[in-house]
Amino acid sequence: MANTPQAKKRIRRNDRRAEVNGNRVGRIRTFIKKVEAALASGDKGAATTALAAAQPERPIIARSLAKLITRRDLPGGFFASAKGTGGESA
Repeated sequence: MANTPQAKKRIRRNDRRAEVNGNRVGRIRTFIKKVEAALASGDKGAATTALAAAQPERPIIARSLAKLITRRDLPGGFFASAKGTGGESA
């Protein structure tokens, strides 16, 4: 158990950050699954809509790919391949 005020504060802060980061990881995975499902179904309109919804999260998704908090088999060109260009742009 923490005894100093600094250590107690760090415990509180770590708990808050863990909750925020867990929610962020879940949100990223949801966006990726929606885009991949739309691409697999072949519905271009749904894929475009799902990709547009994921675009604001693009920097977070790129960081998560770099840190491998998403699935390892996720393509590096997630946004490019979703648009159909097939290029690398993470």
